[in-house]
Amino acid sequence: MTARRLLTLLCIAVPAAAAAQPAGTLKKIADANTIVLGVRDASIPFSFLDDKQEAVGYSVDLCMKVVEAARRELKRANLEVKKQVVTSSNRIPLIANGTVDIECGSTVNNLERQKLVAFSLTTFVVNTKFIVPKASGARRLQDLKGQRVAVTSGTNTMQKVNEMNAKTSLGLTILPGKDHGESFLLVQTGRAAAFAEDDILLAGLAANTKNPSDYQLIPIEGMASDPYALMMRRDDPQFKALVDGALRAVFASGEIEKIYDKWFVKPIPPRGIVLNFPMSEQWKRVVKQPTDSGDPKDYN
Repeated sequence: MTARRLLTLLCIAVPAAAAAQPAGTLKKIADANTIVLGVRDASIPFSFLDDKQEAVGYSVDLCMKVVEAARRELKRANLEVKKQVVTSSNRIPLIANGTVDIECGSTVNNLERQKLVAFSLTTFVVNTKFIVPKASGARRLQDLKGQRVAVTSGTNTMQKVNEMNAKTSLGLTILPGKDHGESFLLVQTGRAAAFAEDDILLAGLAANTKNPSDYQLIPIEGMASDPYALMMRRDDPQFKALVDGALRAVFASGEIEKIYDKWFVKPIPPRGIVLNFPMSEQWKRVVKQPTDSGDPKDYN
């Protein structure tokens, strides 16, 4: 081998080796030997606390696939997992400042949030609706005219409902709840006529009540679909590639169907509630053709 060829091979090998070194979030995880998952306390079935106060759910299961991928990538079989409860209001700041490495909840990926954080491939597609007590007699959006409605602070839904209220003559009074549990409580106690949120979250809250049949969902005409995704820090292509790779593997293998059925179709522990929320054709299309788009138009 000539000296020139040896030098060429060295020049190729050095950058390759340097590129393989963990950087950004992966380096942080490696240095601490800990990955911090942001979880929710009441976003059934995506991320919630069970009867042992352990964070479980559909999004948590997907995040654990990311944990497995990180363990392989870093060669750390003993990589520890810390779960930190976050809220709608603090989840983005805690991701941005490095407190939480990846958020495993029910967060909408949209173009506005992409200015602050990054998102994985889409993990679910939702539609915004109102939940109301059946006894109220409300059956359509116009039936809520002039009423007080609850919306959780810090959510994408708050912005959407405020915009809708400004463009229509409904004259809704918006009551902010600190989390989904408090927002739903406003309806249960009669302080609000309805609670606006993503349809699957509303179905989860209703299913967890003593009499789920006492509530029903009202569609909001003209409201676009929204993609859920796992949230992480911006400008970290190495970690995003690892997260997306883990999700692609789950989608391609068909394992996503088992995980989905576990949380959306079968009884959910600890109370054995059943959402009966089978995969929509909309979601099946995303599984076949994964995307990280934050534009609602791409999910019509």
